[in-house]
Amino acid sequence: MTAAAALLPILLIVLLMVGAGRGAVAAGLAGLGVALPVALLVFGWAGPPAAGGLGGALAGVTAEAGFSALTILWIILPALWLHEMQLASGATETLRRALISLSPDRRVTALLVAWFFALFSEGAAGFGTPVVLAAPILVGLGFGPAQAVALALVGHAVGVSFGAVGTPVVPQVAASGLDPLALSGATALLHAACGWTMALFVHRLAGEGQAARGGWGMALFAAAAFLLPFAAIATWVGPELPTLGGALVGGVAFALAVSRRRAPRAGAVPSGRAVLAAALPYLLLLALILATRLLPPVREALGRVTLDWSLAEGAFSGNLLPLYHPGTLLLASLLLAAALHRTGWEVLGAAAGRALARLPPVFLALLLMLTLARLMVHSGMVAALAEAAAGIAGQGWPAFAAATGALGTFVTGSATASNILLSDFQLATAAALSLPALPLLAAQGFGAAVGNIICPHNIVAGGATVGLGGREGEVMRRTLPACALYAALGGAATLVAVALW
Repeated sequence: MTAAAALLPILLIVLLMVGAGRGAVAAGLAGLGVALPVALLVFGWAGPPAAGGLGGALAGVTAEAGFSALTILWIILPALWLHEMQLASGATETLRRALISLSPDRRVTALLVAWFFALFSEGAAGFGTPVVLAAPILVGLGFGPAQAVALALVGHAVGVSFGAVGTPVVPQVAASGLDPLALSGATALLHAACGWTMALFVHRLAGEGQAARGGWGMALFAAAAFLLPFAAIATWVGPELPTLGGALVGGVAFALAVSRRRAPRAGAVPSGRAVLAAALPYLLLLALILATRLLPPVREALGRVTLDWSLAEGAFSGNLLPLYHPGTLLLASLLLAAALHRTGWEVLGAAAGRALARLPPVFLALLLMLTLARLMVHSGMVAALAEAAAGIAGQGWPAFAAATGALGTFVTGSATASNILLSDFQLATAAALSLPALPLLAAQGFGAAVGNIICPHNIVAGGATVGLGGREGEVMRRTLPACALYAALGGAATLVAVALW
């Protein structure tokens, strides 16, 4: 009964956004309006004793949500600012013409941006960066705003298990004591078995409204170009570089294959110098990300600066590494590029003003969704859902382990948070049912990546960069089938893995 009540806010959000096409603000308000009485009346939640009562507990939940919303906005703001600068300078048009010169097929250009570029961004930075970077580029290539966000969400998901240089694996290793190499290899093999479906979804989503059919071979080649080095690195190197390395190796191979197949095109094609100038902010971002993630002295120096806070004796808390944060690196790359291009302060200020003007509704949507997420976590609603699923499934639990990880990300908005929340639960379930722990933890990491496709505040963040406010339901309608299929395939692969163990 408690699990059914805990499911109500999630069902309501999905129904409003997918079925009724409502925006994230309306859906978040409705979900929060249901979750609060469920937490109070069904789960008897009154917060920890140190909070001093319900008022203090709600303040703590809201503080966590507000802090998380601001950390996400710190990615969105420089991404929006960069997008406005690129539009004003003509760089977006230059990149659009360069990509089209590789192939006139918009499905191929979508694979280049929403698959390889988004995966590379996920492997390097994570934390929502791929969607807020890729979606505006896709809009510049002629895709609709909802279509662009859906493409970026679906395209980057396969790499989320090892996003931000392997961050989501860290809490799993800490919880289980398993060999990181064994865990990364097992997780990557699940993605390798199922990930080709996401490349096909990118291909299909990009072809909406396009008369030409076929061309699936390029999507399958794109999948293989990423997944083969991805799985090899995860199996023999470790969890830090599979997504980053797979996207880099695969992207180069795919671009070379596409360029060799292209027919001569009429019309002006941007020069290499013009393309480099247009891509300069992204190249600088790449250099900064690689330096901060892969050079230990730099990483350690930046990590010494922290912003920490806690309430109610640590029951509610937040943490931020401001110099290591992707938003800071985005801002630095933007300002460096502006300095190298000798962009005037008036142009910079005008672009910043246009970016800032789009933030208030985004902040409201993020705050509502994140408050709902933190309330569900603190009140025990997420744990109740997971325990009920395990009790119902019994020995068939491996088929649902990935979906549980996806649920954790849907609620928390982070694969890392999902793994923190549910890895111990997966281990306890494995012990109770006498099942091997490694494939279940791999399924958790796999599922945590899947949940990013439909996480409401990821959709809000991506939609903010392309002016999608109030139409987030259009995105979820496109991404929900991909999420459901991928989670189901992951569950089936996990069931097979456990049977063969």
